[in-house]
Amino acid sequence: MTTPDAAPRGTLRHIDLHKIGVGRFLATNGRGGVLPVGSGDDPDFTPVELLLVALAGCSAIDVDLITGKRAAATTFEVSAEGDKIRDEQGNRLVDLRITFDVRFPEGEDGDRAREVLPRSIEQSRDRLCTVGRTVQLGAAIEYGTR
Repeated sequence: MTTPDAAPRGTLRHIDLHKIGVGRFLATNGRGGVLPVGSGDDPDFTPVELLLVALAGCSAIDVDLITGKRAAATTFEVSAEGDKIRDEQGNRLVDLRITFDVRFPEGEDGDRAREVLPRSIEQSRDRLCTVGRTVQLGAAIEYGTR
């Protein structure tokens, strides 16, 4: 296992979570961004919803960067969903689905963007999206205390 001290410079990603109420936490990143996280009894995103956001957001950024070099999308919407189940392996999501609704303007640039759209989605799924690749390949998670 790679420890944070042994990780190559620039590879470590880190957030802190601070309790702000019953079933409510505030996530903070190193750039000062904050995000409330809740248990589902309030409007805050739940951790499961945040996983779906991370999956969709990661691929959306990849696809937008690739297609946007050809033409700016006139519509760019992404949905993420999965079924939460409980079985002998515990709670988890199955049948994860990421669906893109992306449209480009008429014309040559739009045609080039439409042409690369399917491949850009495949590239995100198969190689680029760190979140999706981690979920697909699995990663050990070490739990502990300080």
